[in-house]
Amino acid sequence: MPATLLTRCFCAIYALLLNAYPREFRRRYAGEMRQVFSDRCRQVARAHGWPRLVRFAVASGADWVVSAVREGIDAIVTTRRASARKSAPRGFVAEWAMTILVYLFATTTLVQAYVVPTGSMEKTLRVGDHMLVDRLTYADPGSAALKRVLPYRDVARGDIVALLFPEDVRQTYVKRVIGLPGDRIHLVNGNVVRNGRRLIEPYTQHIAGTRDPYRDDFPTAPDMYTSPRGRDMLLHHVRAGEVVVPPGALFVMGDNRDNSSDSRYWGFVPREYVVGKPLIVYWSFDAPTEDLENWSLRHVVDVSLHFFSKTRWDRMLLVPRSQAAVETESEP
Repeated sequence: MPATLLTRCFCAIYALLLNAYPREFRRRYAGEMRQVFSDRCRQVARAHGWPRLVRFAVASGADWVVSAVREGIDAIVTTRRASARKSAPRGFVAEWAMTILVYLFATTTLVQAYVVPTGSMEKTLRVGDHMLVDRLTYADPGSAALKRVLPYRDVARGDIVALLFPEDVRQTYVKRVIGLPGDRIHLVNGNVVRNGRRLIEPYTQHIAGTRDPYRDDFPTAPDMYTSPRGRDMLLHHVRAGEVVVPPGALFVMGDNRDNSSDSRYWGFVPREYVVGKPLIVYWSFDAPTEDLENWSLRHVVDVSLHFFSKTRWDRMLLVPRSQAAVETESEP
């Protein structure tokens, strides 16, 4: 589909989305926002082509969701305070116009669109799940005052997190947190043992049907697929047959334990590499990994012709749930 036609489509959709805002806001700023969005779309299309244009539109739509929800909440709060003061501050609408514009162009500040390209998190997430990732939950705001206002919390065991792949920070992975700093971890016959207690993990699946000594009895001698970071972990952080998670790091694994590239192979994840928390699956489309990792004309045609038949409607608006494992008293 030509970039010019995509631009017109996105601009038309954006114009409709503006109807979610209050009438006074639309009267003052809708025209300017439509023009800015249109100019930005054309700029992205000219400089990067339609694949980047699609990504820009999806990210902008995600930020619109966040800003619209926040606008609605503030409108309710403002209405409730109206009895205490005659009118809202004169700068309220102008402030929100600037906020929404910032959301529009800083498209990875609060919410990030992400697609699951591989099966490492199946049974929880499927290949082709398109998600919104909340970037606020694990982002440390710094001051104690902001922590009371923003939804900040630290990473916990069992959390599903989006993270920068330590071997290539240009890639984003989704994994489950298994170990925090100080935790001692090893596997016995595919079962995770943490701090001497076996974990019962109902969210996992084991479907390989064959035994892999390194994968199932981690940590053993370095596997041929272990990266330099993974070998460093085995060399410097193994005590009495257990990996000990160092300060400022996390040990993560995929729920599809027999087919997951995770900390067993490429080591720990620095805490600051945690991008956010998967918020919701807004669309799920049955497509191969290569089409999801790199959009192509073939994929565009596939979506256009099979949108209704290949969309997994039962996964729409699914919320990926973090879940802590149950600890037993002893190893298996």
